Amino acid sequence: MTLLDRPGIEQPVARGPKPATEGRKRRGEQLMLYVFVIVPFVAVLAAIPVAWGWGLGWSDLVIAFVFYNVSGLGITVGYHRYFTHGSFKANRGLKIAMAVAGSLAVEGPVIRWVADHRRHHAFSDREGDPHSPWRYGESVPALARGLFFAHIGWLFDVEHTNRQRFAPDLLADRDIVRVDRLFPVFTLVSVFAPALVGGLVTWSWTGALSAFFWASLVRIWLLHHVTWSINSICHTIGERPFAARDKSANFWPLALLSFGESWHNMHHADPTAARHGVLRGQLDISARVIWTFEKLRWATEVRWPKPERLARLRA
Repeated sequence: MTLLDRPGIEQPVARGPKPATEGRKRRGEQLMLYVFVIVPFVAVLAAIPVAWGWGLGWSDLVIAFVFYNVSGLGITVGYHRYFTHGSFKANRGLKIAMAVAGSLAVEGPVIRWVADHRRHHAFSDREGDPHSPWRYGESVPALARGLFFAHIGWLFDVEHTNRQRFAPDLLADRDIVRVDRLFPVFTLVSVFAPALVGGLVTWSWTGALSAFFWASLVRIWLLHHVTWSINSICHTIGERPFAARDKSANFWPLALLSFGESWHNMHHADPTAARHGVLRGQLDISARVIWTFEKLRWATEVRWPKPERLARLRA
């Protein structure tokens, strides 16, 4: 059974003959993309001298930790495992909360993110994949160029993935369309709420500025590069214990920061599985969060990987 054969949420990919892309990005979209890629990067370049001489208090660490976990799990549990792959069903409140939490990661509106990722799975490491590191070939220079493209270069592609083809179910969901349209508002919240909290906790402008630097700019930079590393590193380097039709690999150093997303070979072998870290010692925080949602009865019909299927995939 291939990805396109699986029931449920993966089916829209196979409908065709709609094109893979739809129109070009507007100038405003491209401008904001540059801002949210370059500004956090510049902030991190300044982090070492700033940390050495000033700033980075306990309040900054706590605020950054909370926002990193909420927004990061919004991506891994919400955007990815729920909205993209339908690994479980969620009640309305949880569905909306996950869409909002994922928006706080500043990685794009939920429908756009899902359409891009479903397109990636439909053409993984083949022509049509929006971010394969193998697009230029397998030589060292070609792979170096491909790694850069898969990590960050693809973001600046002027073409939009066709949402009608890859995410018609989300376009038909009024709640998700509303959250999708409010993405600029959630971006502002993600950027400025840490400063507000830091200012209130320390009751000082210095505390607000420090929280803005660490819990907004540096936190967004770190989360972005962890997410992008799944596209680049986890399709190039690592172990491949499961049969997949692409070059996806497990890369253990990223497991904690990515909340289990770096067990990427397993994910591509069984895309709708709710747990990616299925082997002994493989930490998968996202799966544990889904397990908690299931115990609270907020999530149902969770697609936990079955031992017999894992055995077939390993064989």
